[in-house]
Amino acid sequence: MSISKDATSFNYQTRHDVNVLPPELFLSIQRILDAQAAKDEVSFEAASGELDTVYLQLTYYVVEASLGQLESVQSGLADKERELQKQIDELQQELRTDQDPNRMQLIQEMISDLLGQISRIREKATESEAVVRSITKEIQVLDLAKKNLILSMTTLKRLQMLVSAFSQLEGQVKSSQYADIAQSLAAVKQICDSFKPYMSVPRISQIRRRVQELQSELKSKIDMEWEKFYAQDPARPVKPSTVAAACQVIDVIGSDIRAQFVDRYVALELKEYRRIFRATDEAGQLDNLSRRFAWFRRLLQTHENETGRVFPAEWRAAWYLVAKFAEITRDDMTVLLSKAGSKLTVKQLLDTLQETLEFENSIRQRYATPFEDILKTTQPAVATRPSRTISSAFEPHMGVFIDAQDKVLSDMLSQYRGAKSRPSLEAAAPSPGDDSSTPVLVLPSSTELFYVYAQILDQCATLFTGQPLFDLCNLYKKWLRIYAEDVLVASMKRPSVTSRKSIETRFEPSELRNACKLVNTADYCHATALELEEKIREKINADFKERVSLQEECDIFVGVISSAIQVLVREFEAACDPAFINMSRTAWSTLDLVSGQSGYVDELTKAMEQVVDIIKPLIEQKKYLRNFFDKAASVVFAKFTNALVKSRPLKEIGAEQLLIDLQALKASLLRLPGESLSTTNYTRSVTKNTTRLEALLKVIVTPADPAEGFILNYTLLIGDASFSNFQKILDLKGTPPAEQNDLMDSFLTITSTKTNLESTSFLSSLDMDPGQAASLTSPPSSRVSLLSGGAGEGILAALGSPPLSTPSGSDTPPRTDHTSKFTDFRRFVSFAVRRDSMPPS
Repeated sequence: MSISKDATSFNYQTRHDVNVLPPELFLSIQRILDAQAAKDEVSFEAASGELDTVYLQLTYYVVEASLGQLESVQSGLADKERELQKQIDELQQELRTDQDPNRMQLIQEMISDLLGQISRIREKATESEAVVRSITKEIQVLDLAKKNLILSMTTLKRLQMLVSAFSQLEGQVKSSQYADIAQSLAAVKQICDSFKPYMSVPRISQIRRRVQELQSELKSKIDMEWEKFYAQDPARPVKPSTVAAACQVIDVIGSDIRAQFVDRYVALELKEYRRIFRATDEAGQLDNLSRRFAWFRRLLQTHENETGRVFPAEWRAAWYLVAKFAEITRDDMTVLLSKAGSKLTVKQLLDTLQETLEFENSIRQRYATPFEDILKTTQPAVATRPSRTISSAFEPHMGVFIDAQDKVLSDMLSQYRGAKSRPSLEAAAPSPGDDSSTPVLVLPSSTELFYVYAQILDQCATLFTGQPLFDLCNLYKKWLRIYAEDVLVASMKRPSVTSRKSIETRFEPSELRNACKLVNTADYCHATALELEEKIREKINADFKERVSLQEECDIFVGVISSAIQVLVREFEAACDPAFINMSRTAWSTLDLVSGQSGYVDELTKAMEQVVDIIKPLIEQKKYLRNFFDKAASVVFAKFTNALVKSRPLKEIGAEQLLIDLQALKASLLRLPGESLSTTNYTRSVTKNTTRLEALLKVIVTPADPAEGFILNYTLLIGDASFSNFQKILDLKGTPPAEQNDLMDSFLTITSTKTNLESTSFLSSLDMDPGQAASLTSPPSSRVSLLSGGAGEGILAALGSPPLSTPSGSDTPPRTDHTSKFTDFRRFVSFAVRRDSMPPS
């Protein structure tokens, strides 16, 4: 029986006999069981060591009634004791049998015999090995003698071959038989290499010195032959085939001698070039760079048709000529460009650089190998400086080109910058009264800017893709910032061309159209700048890729979009002002009955639709329109709240009329975007703001008598226990001061018992002295913040500078949306023409 089972049985039994056992016994048994609960089940038979008497007693006598089984338990224990004693006797008998001294002695004797046999086998093996060595000793000596004899005969035969080949080589050298000399010399050098272990032998050492002396003699003879061939002495002409065979001999002599020979040839060929085109002479100036290349092309032609034909093809002698010419010319160009300094014009720089690139490209086509690879292949192993192209000398002076492009961009945008400049918006605007003209959706100055960017980028990328291209990228960043700030943002700060006609039409249509153009233009610049960044990354060297970024400039254009949308909302607010002025001037406390919607609602709806009808066809991206509608709805509710506060007291009838007007206003706002632009967030925001205003008006509509019903309605609709908020309701309702005191006392009494009420609500941000109507131009002047925006903020925060409403919640267009690459800037020009010619929807 296990401990866990006993504990379970005990717990179960004690639950039924808890009144039978004494409490002290119960506590003692429980402590014992708890101490044993963590052990595994252990049977009585498997127990070892000292017996736990308490455990045994609990096992057999679980409860007091178990004591009646005492005799049967004693009998069972006696049987168990006899059985265990029997097992002990059997184990002791087995142990005595296994420890028999006679058996142990027998085993030890057998082990001793086995060790003796192993020792005798080892002695026999040693004797056998000695016999075998004695028998094979003479055979091993004979094998060693045979091996030495074969090696000696082979060495003597090779020595004979070396002497014979060397004698033959000496005869060939005397008769200048270079074709045969190449083969014989290669054989002699190969045989000599096999005698390196025997250099201590005098005869072999003497032959090796003679071979080296013969190679020196051959080099001198070939130098003389080459001098005669190169000088083309008619009295002693040297055939090209002789020099070609001599070049094969040089190949056999070694690569060092071949390199010296080629260097000598290159120096002789370019000796005249150094004399004619000195950097201090007129022929060596920048203006005569084309003459350098023409001279070298003639030299290459002569080399390939005459002198160069004697060299083996694998020597690539022409490549060494090109490399040396490039080195000399690059050094001269470095000196000349540095000497020119500030006098170096961009035309001179680009003309000479273009000639250089054309020359390098012609070499690449001539040998079907990149110019850089030719220089790397011919570079000596001990060169102190890396080989570089001729055009690399122009790279440090590309600042002249960058400065010239800076001047081009400055001249291009100068007409749109400054206080007295011609605004880009006016240049793009259609003539007044011309309804047939199509609206311009993107400013032509933006497409012109990126078209010039494309031309400059393509030109620079064909010249250099390192530091100059990175400097050009910084120039792009500079002028993108200037265009955004001095052209787009500045155009919003310029005074309107036409003043507002009258107080009835406060918004200016031209301002709306201009702001729409700015939204489209900034969005176009943002998208195109991202593509420009990707294009620069494709062209620039790997060392500069991670440093190329136009993200800051893209963020500036996003800020321009936000500012332009603020202008749209400002004009929308101006259009709504007359209607809200009429609303605030209405004497709501004198109304006797409730009729249909008020006249100011129709006026307000008409003004909103007029503004929206102008904006909708002009903004291309729907996300910006959705953002405008979010802000416009917030403005309407803010101004409605201001007008409501200003026109107090409202009384019950006035509040009922305003409830009807609010429902009509809500329906107008929900219809305003149309089905294609309406979003769930917009509908939810309008509904939420309307619900709050409805709660406010419904409290005002509720009669103040009885006070308990009025206060209960306030707590249900408003949901707070704020003394000041309740005071605002009484002020809006127009409750006399005497009644207010009684109502305030009742409010404190009733709300003190309602602990579930909040301490604040949306009424806490309601200003009872709003002053002038909320204006976007100066948000801090208005403290009206009754209604929250889409993100739960006050209306003042919503009117400040809210983020653009996009499907993703961010006004920065994702980079992945612009999958097209900045490959052809003519596409952007045609893109602008297409958008300029789009009919208004």
